[in-house]
This record gives sequence, structure tokens and C-alpha cells, in this order.
Amino acid sequence: MPGAEDLAAAERFLLVQYTPEERAQAIENIGDLLDLVRARRMYEPDNGVAPATIFDPRLPGRTFGPAKASPPVLPDAPKKPPGRDIDLAYAPVCQLAAWVRDGQVTSERLVRLSLDRLKAADPQLHCVITLMEDEAMAAARVADAEIAAGKWRGPLHGIPWGAKDLLDTKGVRTTWGAKPYEDRVPDRDAVVVRRLRDAGAVLVAKLTLGALAYGDLWFGGRTRNPWNPEEGSSGSSAGPAAATVAGLVGFGVGSETLGSIVSPSMRCGTTGLRPTFGRVARTGAMALCWSLDKLGPITRSVDDAALVLQAMNGADPGDPASYDVPLALGGPRAAAGRKVGYDPAWFDKAEDLDQQALDALKGAGADLVEVKLPEVPWEGLLLILSAEAAAAFEALTFDGRDDDLVWQGKQAWPNTFRQARLISAVDLVQAERLRRHAMEALDGVMSEVDALISPSYGSPLLVATNFTGHPTLTVRTGFVQRGDRSPTDEVGNGPKHRVPYGITLWGRLYDEGTLVRLGRALEAHFDVAAERPPGFA
Repeated sequence: MPGAEDLAAAERFLLVQYTPEERAQAIENIGDLLDLVRARRMYEPDNGVAPATIFDPRLPGRTFGPAKASPPVLPDAPKKPPGRDIDLAYAPVCQLAAWVRDGQVTSERLVRLSLDRLKAADPQLHCVITLMEDEAMAAARVADAEIAAGKWRGPLHGIPWGAKDLLDTKGVRTTWGAKPYEDRVPDRDAVVVRRLRDAGAVLVAKLTLGALAYGDLWFGGRTRNPWNPEEGSSGSSAGPAAATVAGLVGFGVGSETLGSIVSPSMRCGTTGLRPTFGRVARTGAMALCWSLDKLGPITRSVDDAALVLQAMNGADPGDPASYDVPLALGGPRAAAGRKVGYDPAWFDKAEDLDQQALDALKGAGADLVEVKLPEVPWEGLLLILSAEAAAAFEALTFDGRDDDLVWQGKQAWPNTFRQARLISAVDLVQAERLRRHAMEALDGVMSEVDALISPSYGSPLLVATNFTGHPTLTVRTGFVQRGDRSPTDEVGNGPKHRVPYGITLWGRLYDEGTLVRLGRALEAHFDVAAERPPGFA
């Protein structure tokens, strides 16, 4: 039984201080509290069991999202597809869709090309966990037969794609990138996998992620950046970003808890669309943090991201935090008349490309509005992430399997999971109250503008929007010189390499359509989205 000296030691970790008398009184019946903890630990939930408390980003009394849905506009494709396979490999999905629909290109050709490129590039990029060759070729033949019979399912029909390996695939291993789950084989498909299959997309590979959705280091190595294979591709959606930008798949699907779509999109130069929390059901996806995880597309263009999100959109009973909200992605391509907020302080130490992005939106007709975020201790919200992640993988901590994870540094999951057990329940509740304050604070800013823009890492918005549920769109704006970067060092040292750079738009809840329209304007201005990594072009 713990004594007074044990409680005194614990106080130092919990940042409280009791008197000797208070300590003695607490110890008298501390056993009753420990019995409650032991009773709770008799229940060992599966990773997919969500807590009874459900996060809803929608503040009471507010109206969010469009009144009705509209599909994204499928742009006109060139009349003839390119003759070379390499040009097909890099063609936007929105162009491939027209060629496949019209019978000018077969799904079987695209899928075979994707599989061959994945096999050829993986020894250098380490982006594939499981290649689904037989399943993919069979699905491609079915897609071609359906299209030939006039049963075109839509713009993703016959298009090869890759899934971050935290999306369950029935009968095909889903490893979460972590050694303890290397042989895990689910008996169901994730809802997103099913929806994309229903849209006709062909899953060709389960792609890498940093173990348990952190970083780019997994049990098979480190996923590499196609622009500089000496460095990692960042994470945790490491494989989808690397494979997409290298033209190995038509598109990828990733997830984000705190930067896992934004960060690899910045590193690899992809377009990353992180939807509003709750827009896309996560049933069958690994849970890291039930109140934070989001699934979203990683593509080579803004229009492609819109097409993929359309197919993924919607609630499911298996995800109690998912909601059916209309998705409006069509409409005008211009940014004219849109109010875009920014804080000049965010751009004080930014790249020239960041300032150029502001100028580009202004040139496209957007109204730039100076804003100030309220003073909120945003970093205090991270207690929620640590506590939820430690709960999701409590079994690893208790049975010692956390030692099997490849990354064992002080910032890695094993240490975080252990430290998180020192977060008091009181502090966690208070952090959730801080979250409510943060939601109201950011809502006050967002109510004055249509979107915000900032350097992807140059403001509190990465933390703020992940905890309040707001959507983001990261687009490539050009290239910079960087040394080899590590998971904890975005600057990098050593010889410089020409690598992509981007900027992030931050949207109102359930208003991904505005992000898409603004993203199109940036993409058209910079005209760099089509440039290919030299080693894979």
C-alpha cells in the first residue's frame, strides 16, 4: 500500500503540494481509489471502441456547412491521352477519369503501371507495406468490363490508389506500421476503403506510416522523400505522400491527428486536404485519438483532392463522432470576393514564397483581412492528445510490447505513453474545458472571414485547428533549398537539396469548398504542381 512518502513524490509530478496532514488523510483510504482503478482495468477494450464522451466541433446555436451538396467539377481533359506510360503515371486523376470513362485508357493499364512503379521504386522509398497485386488486377478487369458496358461509376472508376496502412482491409494485413501488429489481419474493410471501392477506385497497396501514426519510421525502415531520398518523407502519412508525388499511385488516403497530412504534404509537395473533424467516418481505421483523428486525401492537385473527398464523405454508425453534412465543392474557380484572414506576425520570418502566396490571393481577387488570434494557451491542449493516445495503446505499455516499437527516443510513443499516465484526471477535464474556450475563440475569428492563410508551421493554427476540428488544405507553392531534415528538425543541415515548399489554408467548419476554390487560385498562380521528382520522372 502506498505511504505518505509515495504521495509526496507523486505530488511533484502532478504539480500540487499537500500538507503532511492532508497527505496522511488521503492515504487512509487511498486503497478504495486503487480498487476502482483495478476494477476499470479488468476491462480491456479493442482499439476501435470509442469513449462515451464524443467530441463535436459544432458549437451550440451555430450553423455550419453548406445548405446542399454539389459534386466537384470534372475539368476538361486533353482529347488524347499521352503516349508514354510515365506521363500517364503523373496525369491528374481528373484527366485520367475522362480517358477511362471514354475508353481511351483502360484501368488494367493504369493498375499494371502503378504496380510496376511501386515495385521499382519501393527499394529506394520504402513506402509499401503490402502490395495487393492479385486483388488489384482482378478489380481493374472488373472496372474495365463495367465501363465497357456503360456502367461508369464516376471519376474514380478504375483509378489506382494507395491506403495508409491504418485502414482495415478484409483478409489483407493492416499493420499500423508497428512491429507488434506486423501480422494483424482484419476481418472487415474500413468504411473509407469500402466507399472508394464502391466508387470504382482500385486499391493497389497498403502504404507506410510512422509506427502508430507518428513520424516516418516504421518496422521496415524509414519512408523516403522522393525529392531527396537521403531524408524521410515526414509523417505520419509518409507512404501516401511519397507514393503519390512519385507517380506510383493516382492518389493516397492518409490521416491526421496533429500534422500527419500537413507535414508530409509539405515535405513531399503533395496536396493535402484534411477535412473537418467528423465529416469522414473512421470506422475500421486505427484509433490514435478519438477526438482528433481525421481521414483525408493526398493528391497531386486540388481538383483531385476534391474528387476523392467526395467519395469518402459521410457518417457511419461505427464512428459515433461522424456527421452527415452536405459537401459543396463545385461552383466558381475564382477566389474573387473571398475574405482571407492573416496575421502579419505569422509572416515575419516566413519564406518569400509565403508572402507570394498572400500576393497571389490578392491578385486573384480575394480580400486580405488582418486578424489576431485571441491569447489562448494552445499548447495546453496537447494533454488531450497524450492521454487519448496512451489510452488507445495502454496494452502495449502494460505488457511491455512497447519495447518492440522501432523508435525508442524521448519523443517517441513508448516514452509518451508512460509519461501520460502521470496526467491527472482533473487536468484532463480542465484541458477539455480549455478546448471549449479554444473553440469559441477560433470561431470568433472564423466568423469574420472565409478562411485563414499562414505558413504551415508559422502560427498556432496547426494545433488550434486540429483541436477545434477545422479543415485545412496544403498546396505546393514552389521550391526551396534544404539540408537533410529529421523528424524533429525541419531546417536541416549539410548539403542543400531542391525540395518542395507549400502553404496552408485553414477553413471554416464543413466549408471545404472555399478551401478548394482558394487552393485552385494558388495552384494556378504558382503553376508548379505538375513538376516531378527527378529520380522518378
